[in-house]
Amino acid sequence: MYSEGMADLNEMVLLYPYLPSSDKGGRLTQIKEKSRNRYFPAFEKVLKSHGQDYLVGNRLSKADVLLTELLYNVEELDSTVLANFPLLKALRTRVSNLPTVKKFLQPGSQRKPLENEESVEAIKKIFS
Repeated sequence: MYSEGMADLNEMVLLYPYLPSSDKGGRLTQIKEKSRNRYFPAFEKVLKSHGQDYLVGNRLSKADVLLTELLYNVEELDSTVLANFPLLKALRTRVSNLPTVKKFLQPGSQRKPLENEESVEAIKKIFS
């Protein structure tokens, strides 16, 4: 259930760079609103309700890794989005400090930021 909710929001974020410029403002507003008012409050509530370090039980799961990825992706669009979610920030930090994740997040690693205009244009040329 957690993973499906994350996938819904993450899909909006990942498709954002490919939108026409005229649609980006509205979509960014929608992403911020859904993050702040729907998704992030739900995940914050789960963490608060059971008082544990992770979403499911008290051990790392796929849901925690997916949520951490989502938090990074949304923050790339709006760096203030986590301001009112201290438990989500703590989860992101906890997962990000795991040795393999920490290595993945280092500059020069395989992690790529959201697509920029130049890469979007290159991709469009490939598929047109």
